[in-house]
Formats: sequence, structure tokens, C-alpha cells
Amino acid sequence: MSGWIAFWNILLKDMRSYYIKPPNISWGLLFPMVWIAMFSIRSGLGMDSLPALLPGLVALSILFGTTSVLSVTVTFEKKGRSFERLLLAPISLEVLMLAKTAGAIFFGVINAFVPFVIAYFLTDLSGIHWATLIPAVILIAVSSTFLGLFIAVSVQEVFEAQTFSNFFRFPMIFLCGLFFPIEQIPIWLRPLSYLLPLTYGADALHHAILCRQTHMTLAVDFGLLTMFCILLFAASLHNVRQKWIV
Repeated sequence: MSGWIAFWNILLKDMRSYYIKPPNISWGLLFPMVWIAMFSIRSGLGMDSLPALLPGLVALSILFGTTSVLSVTVTFEKKGRSFERLLLAPISLEVLMLAKTAGAIFFGVINAFVPFVIAYFLTDLSGIHWATLIPAVILIAVSSTFLGLFIAVSVQEVFEAQTFSNFFRFPMIFLCGLFFPIEQIPIWLRPLSYLLPLTYGADALHHAILCRQTHMTLAVDFGLLTMFCILLFAASLHNVRQKWIV
């Protein structure tokens, strides 16, 4: 019981301190709107192209929303030595890190549905398969959050966390099939695409939003996303034990 009390208190503290802030809320609204306008103007098809853009917009809203905040806040708390006080709490390291990441996961899921709210007034969303979409959004949010956690516990300075985040995020925009199929990527780059968790998240979103059959099944997408979540969380815990706990 004490572990769950600590979990909720850490989560609520992080939500108040980091996530429920005007800059984050406005960023979550502006980011999808800017991307929708940019791609609609660039494609020349107007709002008719919006359904095809939604998988990429949703994935990027989650990816940037989770990694931008989490990778900085955890590193900042480590630098300010407040994270060391949390390590003294009578809870396991696993519960502590889940509490630190739960806020980012929630923030990422909320960000994911902002493009749908905007698109609801602009196009027809009746063809979306929500039973596939919701678990896909949650798994993308969890894997992206754990990627941000892995980045945060692998560096020492806040600016290093931002730089390291971009090392992963920007290749994902072009290599994960967000806005064009992986089959159009040069064959020598495709193996790298399949090493990125967002590839499988984007594929699941295409299944859910566009009802488009791809060369990967939903079982493969969800299974590999789950595997990435486990591996990233385990690697983050290993880094904390090796580098932060002495």
C-alpha cells in the first residue's frame, strides 16, 4: 500500500510541477495545428489529405510530447539532487521509475487525441477503428516515454538530453513510415527502420485510421512495441543502478 501511495504522490507532484503548465498545454495544441496546416498546404490537397496525415501527426505529437518533457525533467532533478531524495524513499526502483514516467505517458496520450479533435471539425472520421487505435496510442506513448527515460538516465546535463533526444527523434520522422511507406526508403536504410519502435507504432496507426493493409500484421506491431517497452525500461533501470546509485 505504501508503494502505491508513493506512486500517486510522485505522479501528482510531477503533473503539477511539469505537465499541467500553460506552455505544455499550449504546445500540445499548437504542434498538431501547425503540422496539419503545413502538410495540407504543401500537398495542395487541402483538408482532403488530412486522414492520410493523421497517423504521422498522432505519432509525432506523442513522440515529441513525451520525450521533450521527460528527458529534461529527470535530468534536471538528477542535476539538482532532488532525484537522490526520491531514491531514499521506501519503494522499489521499478515503482519509482514508473511513477516518474506515468505523467509523461498520460501527457502523450492526451496529445495524441488533439489532432483528432481538430480533424473532427474538418473531415470525416467515421472509418477509424477505435479498438485498434486506442491500444496503439497507449503503446506508442509508453515506448516513447521509456525512450525519453533511457535518454535522461544516459546523460548528465540537460542540454545533452535535448541533443541526444534529437539524435533519435529526427531520424524517426523520415525512417518510420509516418508520411511515406517504408518500401520507398532506400533498401540500405530499411534495416534501421525496423530497429525503431515508432515504425511499428506508425504501422498500427495506419491500420486503425486508414484501414490499410501493410506488410506487417497488428500482432507483430503490438508484440514488438511491447518488447521495445520492456527493453527500454530494463535498460533505463540498468543505467540508473550503474550510474546514479553509488
